[in-house]
Amino acid sequence: MHRRDFLLATAAAGLAPRLLADEPKKSGAGSEAAACGPGYASPQEAIRAPREKLLYTIGLYVGTDTKKPDYLATIDVDPASPTYGKVIHRLPMTHVGDELHHFGWNACSSCHAEPGMSRRYLVIPGQRSSRIYIVDMADPRKPKHYKAIEPEVVKAKANLSAPHTVHCTPDGGIMISMLGDADGNGPGGFLVLDDRFDIVGHWERDAAAMKFNYDFWYQPRHNVMVSSEWSAPKTYYEGFKLDDVGAGKYGSQVHFWDWKNRRIEKTVDLGDQGRIPLEVRFHHNPDSSHGFVGAALSSTMWHWHKDEKSGWQIDKVIEVPTVEAKGWPIPVPGLITDLVLSMDDRYLYFSNWLHGDIRQYDVSDPAKPKLAGQLWIGGVLGKGNEIAGRKLVGGPQMLQLSLDGRRLYVTSSLFSSWDNQFYPDMAKTGSFLLQVDCDPAGGMNVNDRLLVDFGREPDGPARAHEMRYPGGDCTSDIWT
Repeated sequence: MHRRDFLLATAAAGLAPRLLADEPKKSGAGSEAAACGPGYASPQEAIRAPREKLLYTIGLYVGTDTKKPDYLATIDVDPASPTYGKVIHRLPMTHVGDELHHFGWNACSSCHAEPGMSRRYLVIPGQRSSRIYIVDMADPRKPKHYKAIEPEVVKAKANLSAPHTVHCTPDGGIMISMLGDADGNGPGGFLVLDDRFDIVGHWERDAAAMKFNYDFWYQPRHNVMVSSEWSAPKTYYEGFKLDDVGAGKYGSQVHFWDWKNRRIEKTVDLGDQGRIPLEVRFHHNPDSSHGFVGAALSSTMWHWHKDEKSGWQIDKVIEVPTVEAKGWPIPVPGLITDLVLSMDDRYLYFSNWLHGDIRQYDVSDPAKPKLAGQLWIGGVLGKGNEIAGRKLVGGPQMLQLSLDGRRLYVTSSLFSSWDNQFYPDMAKTGSFLLQVDCDPAGGMNVNDRLLVDFGREPDGPARAHEMRYPGGDCTSDIWT
């Protein structure tokens, strides 16, 4: 499904946003090329882009002794800079207790063909508060507040809560997966904002097969969106209980949606071997039907593709064995919590948050991944070493890869209540952000020069989570 078909479909459905004639559409970072919009014309062009010099992450105070708002941190990652590896700016949010989590851009490479559009605004939701912040990134070193959508408005207009994944759509709108209804019950849905950041309503027409919601990724040339399941906010907010798994309070389904008609075309239940499927990643090549989803609790990786005869198929391709550990009532799962594909679709990286390792797989044949590298960083198994003189508390969690595939950035916070449950010292020590150097031929090494210690933040120890670059990255940009 090409861009023109997408625009016709959304316009017919009444979801195409109003075109703007004022500031948000015409100015800011990303509009430097008068003949095109933000991002890159292709994944190959993205690979050739200049090296990232700034990185954004969030600093969380929810679940710590610091009773202050979470904030957006700007980090200098330019090795030639005197402030390399330092937090150079902090933008506090307006309320305490938001629990900022995943965030995304108002526009990405899916909007590249649209002259005048710009990647100027970050959309930063609060997982606990359901407040959605819009942050103006016109000065990439000093972000500032632009607008906030209050939780009362979200709940009143859409009966949704707990925003998670943010993706722009090719028409200039914004789509956010919402994990609960106004009362925190599943399955939630998908919230649509127009290009003025006003609520349009639900994206989905029929979500009867959904039990829960979490992440999503669309691939218009195949007329498909894939979504995954975590749990209802009421369940996961207070921490993890093993009994909740047996009670069916955690997801195991992956949904393949008809993108044009906004209905579930096929649902696959991964069963006991696919409990809690979280992050989903399509190939960056928009012609490809291949993608991956990691099942956190089962510690398995699943590969999907479209078969010409039988439609969408999904199979387990990697399994991380559990490990017996002292003090644990059950064998410890790896807990695959994040994954990222290199821009050339060759390497798959994922993090085992509890075991404490990052794995690199060659997925040139996506149905037959080959382990190419493994690196131990923190974790409960005690295999992670000190880095830059610091013993790390927590395991590798969120991942972000440079566009050229040479640098992998890693943070360690999962979710405040889960952090406090599995890594209780993190609330006092803070978390970390570090860089891993990736060999194009396979293999990884920690870069000792870059370790951002969030335990030394001015207002007290904080936690770092999602990461973004000003020019786009491997987990937010989609091509149409």
